[in-house]
Amino acid sequence: MRLLRTTWRLRRKFSALPAQCVTLTTLSLVTICVTVFIYCMGVFTHFLEKDYYTEFSYPLEGNLQPLVKELILGNEPPIKPINVFNYSYLKLCHDKCSSNVLSPKLLFVVKSALHNFEQRQAIRQTWGNQLQLPHVEVRRIFLLGTGFDPEVQRRVDEEDRLHGDIVQADFHDDYRNNTLKAMSGFKWAVEHCPSARYAVFSDDDMYISTKNLLRFIRNPSSYPEQESQPLLVKEHRDRSLKEEPASVGEGLEEEQSEFGNLNEESKLYAGYVFHSPPQRHHSSKWYVSLQEYPYHLWPPYVTAGAYVVSRPALLDLHYGSFYTKYFQFDDIFLALVALKINIEPVHCSEFYFWKKSYSKLGYRDVIASHGYGDPDELRRVWNEQKSSGHA
Repeated sequence: MRLLRTTWRLRRKFSALPAQCVTLTTLSLVTICVTVFIYCMGVFTHFLEKDYYTEFSYPLEGNLQPLVKELILGNEPPIKPINVFNYSYLKLCHDKCSSNVLSPKLLFVVKSALHNFEQRQAIRQTWGNQLQLPHVEVRRIFLLGTGFDPEVQRRVDEEDRLHGDIVQADFHDDYRNNTLKAMSGFKWAVEHCPSARYAVFSDDDMYISTKNLLRFIRNPSSYPEQESQPLLVKEHRDRSLKEEPASVGEGLEEEQSEFGNLNEESKLYAGYVFHSPPQRHHSSKWYVSLQEYPYHLWPPYVTAGAYVVSRPALLDLHYGSFYTKYFQFDDIFLALVALKINIEPVHCSEFYFWKKSYSKLGYRDVIASHGYGDPDELRRVWNEQKSSGHA
């Protein structure tokens, strides 16, 4: 009743006002609403942005390459790092890359959420299977942070005892810590898998074709043009998907041919490369203020879903991160590091940052596709592509 009386009084009050006053009041309300909407969408902020091409500057200033070189050589650089990643490994998986047969040449580093047990198992059974290719030694690890549920941690402990592929660091497993998670993977790969010539960083909801990845590595500039020679990594038709050791020396010549087109010093950092502006509307998950980043464009960046780096690029990005101001988004942080150490990202449209609609023929050249959070769907798609010779 009180609400009805209040509404009636307001109606009487406005009806008593001249029509001109009511119109002005309505216009004022509309103006305020539009202004607030424009502000929230970041339109005003764009007018205050600096020009990326002419004004870009990002700490640490100066030539980082001599500092990075000193760190790679194990020397103490003349300038102390500005970035200190304060985390420790709870699970180190330090012997993952040791082998009495062959040194691993390809390393999968998978960023995974603590509770995604089924996704990790599906990856082990599909593209992350360490012995899926007889002539290329492959290793995989899963990167995790920590949580608050003791039962989830107990299951992670059991999972690691069973598979021996969990690398866990003591930061909270959260989207906002993706940069910490990514850099914990870089650190691990640099220090504990020095024989891997290429490292593939991926989320745990990706489909990946290792065969197509190797085709791309052999000739990044022309992929996916069909090669005149058949793929040299051949599968044994009767080989089981169970992880069993290959015989000593099996396929050494074929293994060398898979990486033959890029020399040992090649700094490959490749995936789907974006050229885009920062998100300025306040409701966005990727909102960035002018204080965090004042420029109208990002540096060219590789989407974080899946990308590949050669060993020299891995070293430069890892040690370059010590001298690049921390940023909350891992793909942007790596873009900033790459820009400052003069590594140009290589674009390939067959790394899909969205979920590419599936067809048997349509996935012939796909290297990676996002959106495979359903473990059964990943198994089905990967097994069909494997049977077709494309995975």
